[in-house]
Amino acid sequence: MTDGAPKGAFKARHALLKRLADVVSLPASRINAFERAVTGDLLVEMLRLAAPEERRRVTARLAPLSELPNSLARLLLRDEPSIAGLLIEQCASLNDADLVGCVRDTGPEHRLLMAGRRGLSEVVTESLVGFGEAVVIEAVLKNPTARLSQGAVEMVVAASRTTNALCHLLLKRPELRPSGAYAMFWWCDAEDRRTILQRFAVSREVMQEVVDDVFPMAAIENWQDPVSRKALQFIERRQRNRAAIEKSPFGSLEEAVQAAGDRGLSREVAAEIAYLAGVKPLTGAKILGDVGGEPVAILCKATGLGKSDLRNLWRSMRRPETTQAGLVDPAWVRVQITFDMLAVDRAQTVLRYWNWSLSSAMTPALMRAIRDGEDGAVDEYSTPERTAMMALAQDFGR
Repeated sequence: MTDGAPKGAFKARHALLKRLADVVSLPASRINAFERAVTGDLLVEMLRLAAPEERRRVTARLAPLSELPNSLARLLLRDEPSIAGLLIEQCASLNDADLVGCVRDTGPEHRLLMAGRRGLSEVVTESLVGFGEAVVIEAVLKNPTARLSQGAVEMVVAASRTTNALCHLLLKRPELRPSGAYAMFWWCDAEDRRTILQRFAVSREVMQEVVDDVFPMAAIENWQDPVSRKALQFIERRQRNRAAIEKSPFGSLEEAVQAAGDRGLSREVAAEIAYLAGVKPLTGAKILGDVGGEPVAILCKATGLGKSDLRNLWRSMRRPETTQAGLVDPAWVRVQITFDMLAVDRAQTVLRYWNWSLSSAMTPALMRAIRDGEDGAVDEYSTPERTAMMALAQDFGR
């Protein structure tokens, strides 16, 4: 925009801008669409050379309109934030194309104003969060009238790895699904982890009832179909791997956990615990290496281990049970509460989803994508694969 004259000069210009804005504002009974468009085009040419205060006055006049010429909307939405904001906040006639164009062609200040607009559609919010600006994403999440697509939710989950405040806000959104919550669990704080377990640790009871007769069918087929086998492994009630006991140097999962508590958690013992618990070593390593400790409680509850086994695992990880002042360590208290609050079936759902996404979904191509940081190619991967990319990124130094 270029100011064409000193402030207060050219009264004719001021009057003409006002009159043309008035014509654009006329109801449909007084002016047809073509006349309104032509008037709008003339107004655009004048506004390109008008002073900021003149543009602001015209924008304030046009903002309440139910029909605004597209050329005017495009120009004013790309004006400085104090002017564009009048349309962004007040103009109900703007469509998704207008808003997405503004998001794409302007800067963070415009996007922050847009994030607070009422009734944002999934298309607009996905465009907004796609820029990865934490302050804009926060504003979108705080906007109760904005709707998020699952693509936008996944982008926010990924952004929450480095901006922890997004976790708490995203957990309040109705669009968040268990897949995103389980992935986010790994980098959430203790309070948000508790919320995730309370809200998303769902039962598989309905699925178990519906497919109860499918298990014998799969057994008759000798479990040869990998598609149904993977799904049934997720649904079934039994968690421990009975076949692993025959190959293990330990007689049971409890015995392996006891050995870890007595001798320390070596790589070999950790792998045996994972096998006996029915998860892959990669999943077991992620659980046993977690700083917060809650995943260990989930592992124990899902596999039917008791409080004494949980204590043995905690000690094997060289985690403190008491503080220097002699009080019970807060982290150990939190882990025990996590163990007590979860039902076995719900703990199994969380554990199996982690195992599914962190190991079953892993392929050489996905491993390379995680190492190389191919966040832009996430659409090529399934939900568990995308979960694995996010959850394991820090383990690969990203």
